[in-house]
Amino acid sequence: MKIWLDGQLVDRSDARVSVFDHGVLYGDGVFEGIRAYSGRVFQVHAHVDRLFASADYIRLTIPYTRDRIIEALRQTMQANNFTDCYFRLVVTRGEGTLGLSPFKCPRPCVFCIADQIELYPPAMYERGMPVIIAKTLRTSSEMLNPAVKSLNYLNNIMAKIECIDAGVSEAVMLNAQGNVAECTGDNIFVVIGGRVVTPPRSAGILVGVTRGVVIALAGKLGIPLEEKDITPVQLLSADECFLTGTAAEVIGVTKIDGHVIGAGAIGPVTKRLRDAFHQFTRSPDSEGHPC
Repeated sequence: MKIWLDGQLVDRSDARVSVFDHGVLYGDGVFEGIRAYSGRVFQVHAHVDRLFASADYIRLTIPYTRDRIIEALRQTMQANNFTDCYFRLVVTRGEGTLGLSPFKCPRPCVFCIADQIELYPPAMYERGMPVIIAKTLRTSSEMLNPAVKSLNYLNNIMAKIECIDAGVSEAVMLNAQGNVAECTGDNIFVVIGGRVVTPPRSAGILVGVTRGVVIALAGKLGIPLEEKDITPVQLLSADECFLTGTAAEVIGVTKIDGHVIGAGAIGPVTKRLRDAFHQFTRSPDSEGHPC
């Protein structure tokens, strides 16, 4: 396996980050998970723009241009002979002192991994998945802007531990107001009376790239969709529920906290959006703007 590390393709065994890197010491850095389909990097500009926006917010200067980062993604894919793969693109604060100050780290570290990923079993995409509602609340937007996709994922990890302990693959996280925010690694949608609803930015969500594609696809298909707060009661009484994410793509939820959602099977709206998403990933337009 070849890893792109600070401008060079190196063997996996030589891809090393300093123990003094503030990404290691403090989770100080940002990242993106990105997919490639049929040799095209999916929604590449949206992902790279978000990477730079996250870095700007935490005053981290990425030492490469957007075009160079995009070139790095493609180089890594080609070096590993992939046409379909998952990228992990990471920018750390870089090597520094043991103190918290980020301004004592002279140069960030940038690396890109290309590999295969299967987040959920294939059968789950046909039958649907059970999830739980986590007791761990989503970090408040007053504490940290949820638009920052940072290396500090401990909040999500604690909720992930809950769902693993419960024997399921994902957990819904509520915000401090008690409304649905998102899952540990995915955005969430429900279908109520034929209308798709998903939590708004103000709920404290990371605005996912796949989420944006699905919203655009719903508009193209004429499926009514709105962004508004969802209570746990509305979540449990929904006709359908599904999750979206770069690794997850679009996957239906059929049970929450043991409560059957709708008919207990993947619903028609979820199927339409899932199929439309799969079709879009293979289209020549998939690198650019949604739909």
